[in-house]
Amino acid sequence: MNSNNDNLEDMLVISKSMQATDLHLCTGSKPVTRVNGKLIEISEMDKLTPNIVEDIIGRLLIPGKRAVLEKQRVLDFSFSISGLGRFRANIYSQRGTFAIAIRMLPFDIPPFKALGLPAAVESFTAKTKGLFLATGATGSGKSTTLASLLNQINETYNYHIITIEDPIEYLHRHKKSLVTQREIGEDADSFAHALRSALREDPDVIMVGEMRDPETISIALTAAETGHLVLSTLHTVGAAKSIDRIIDAFDPSQQNQIRSQLAAVLEGVVSQQLIPRIDKPGLIAACEVMFVNPAIRNLIREGKHYQINSIMQTGQAQGMQLLEANLAKLCNSGIIDKEEVFLRAQDQQLLQQFLNRR
Repeated sequence: MNSNNDNLEDMLVISKSMQATDLHLCTGSKPVTRVNGKLIEISEMDKLTPNIVEDIIGRLLIPGKRAVLEKQRVLDFSFSISGLGRFRANIYSQRGTFAIAIRMLPFDIPPFKALGLPAAVESFTAKTKGLFLATGATGSGKSTTLASLLNQINETYNYHIITIEDPIEYLHRHKKSLVTQREIGEDADSFAHALRSALREDPDVIMVGEMRDPETISIALTAAETGHLVLSTLHTVGAAKSIDRIIDAFDPSQQNQIRSQLAAVLEGVVSQQLIPRIDKPGLIAACEVMFVNPAIRNLIREGKHYQINSIMQTGQAQGMQLLEANLAKLCNSGIIDKEEVFLRAQDQQLLQQFLNRR
């Protein structure tokens, strides 16, 4: 890429020096970064014009990708800049012009211990079959959690790991395992098509970037049933709500079958949020962890998901953790702000109980 004051590479260098997680480019605004969860302008740069944004898009996209963008008015993809990093981008149409949202992705996959998640979560990498879900809102670190767990598997076992992503975010090197990575749009038409194909590619572990539709969910459950370890993400907050989300994706006539399948194959859920720290700069993960035991399997089968939290509250010895308990612990330790805690909790009354247990 050429270098000038309006060059994307310059913006990304500044963003990384600010320790930003995201960069937003929109006509009529200066480049905007997200630092510790808050949007901050790059003050030393001028406002972006339509020509500048179009020029950046022109240098990022090959003609085939440009044709997809013109047709669909939105495009997800990833790219790398040597010596700077990997990035996930979304170009979208707004008010007749294109805007770009870019997420910073490190070249190196962070080790599990660096994520700040409970040590018990790492035990999911020892599973040989079943379904594991990382859930949370956009930007909560789900993809990083899955990449770190896959890297742990890659370093430990002689497996064939297949990832299906839109787009590919972290690049996995072959270590003890063989890792093949498929990108939607480049290597397959859809998650469902790629997942169905993956079952014929002799996998041990399959990572599905997102379970977006009933067909993908159904194939993922079948893959977990037939002796594969399947890891995926959902855009939900809370372990029990993740179960609701999966079952509600299907017609009522199918829900009993899906409930039965899910009860049989689900091994665990980690639901996470990234929260600004007050003790030092940066973000910290607050999370809920559910290990699926026989009691929870029965509740899923019987449709009594509302009782799952009470099982989790008594399952600390198994490594389970309610979000409210973790939020209270971080707040009482002076790591996150109390006001932030109440905004993030799902059960205010339960949170108050945990906060009072200093």
